[in-house]
Amino acid sequence: MTLKVYVDGQHGTTGLQIVEELRHHPDVSLIELPAEQRRDRDARADRLNQADVAILCLPDDAAIEAVSMIGSDHTRVIDASTAHRIAPGWVFGFPELDAGQRDRLRGATRIANPGCYAVGAISLLRPVMDAAVFRPDVGVTIIGLSGYTGGGKDLIAVHETDPDPEPAAVYAMGMNHKHVPEIMAYGRLATRPLFLPTVGHYAQGMLVSIPFRDTDLAPGVPASAVLEALSERYRDEAFISVRPADDTGWLERERFLRPDRLNGSNRLEQAVYWNPKAGQGVMISRLDNLGKGASRSAVQLVNLIGGFPEDRA
Repeated sequence: MTLKVYVDGQHGTTGLQIVEELRHHPDVSLIELPAEQRRDRDARADRLNQADVAILCLPDDAAIEAVSMIGSDHTRVIDASTAHRIAPGWVFGFPELDAGQRDRLRGATRIANPGCYAVGAISLLRPVMDAAVFRPDVGVTIIGLSGYTGGGKDLIAVHETDPDPEPAAVYAMGMNHKHVPEIMAYGRLATRPLFLPTVGHYAQGMLVSIPFRDTDLAPGVPASAVLEALSERYRDEAFISVRPADDTGWLERERFLRPDRLNGSNRLEQAVYWNPKAGQGVMISRLDNLGKGASRSAVQLVNLIGGFPEDRA
């Protein structure tokens, strides 16, 4: 079966990448909309209702409006905006979330594609919280580093045309980053996390780090259980891999972790480092913010919906 897919917002950063991926997909037929008609509501509604799968790469308000324009009972939606990530009736689009998530996604008509930082954080937190490795009320700190493409066209313009862009910049100091609600919901956190992201003067690649102490662990649980929980959850996953404990071979010159080694892929790598004398450690995810964190994640969802191999493109 050929799946008819329409990308609403195909001229933005994520949309362009999804279209490029799907244009060569052997089982997908792209429904096109000329650039001059992209603000034509009737033309968009026509394409949305023709599609087997509509992928929304739009601002939140526009994504909500697009969903309201769909009257067809066969159009399934993948929304890449923030609008529906914890909304009732929507399934979170992270297939590796738990053992039942793929079945939920196969049957879903409304899917929320995860945020990039959220994928990095939730992929670390969910196995650990499900295995009761951390205290139920644990308060975690999440440190993010991303390439500037994660900020959309305005930030891309700053870094690619401004003569003096920031070499690195911390932001979201108001502690209100848009990914926090989904991290709490799907990371199964009872306490709101501290999340401090940084954008660097490079295009793509992301690191998400969660430091932890021995006092964060549930009573009687050893620090080694963190790595065990991650390794067990992702043992059979094609796109997520977990490094050996304290793996210096993952690092540049055995010291430095680059964020961009997975660029252009749908892969996510994880590692855990632990200092028993200090009683402190860190768990880390590395991914492409435009890959597993955006466009390639959406393509994986299209494959799930269509019943195709998840790595087909």
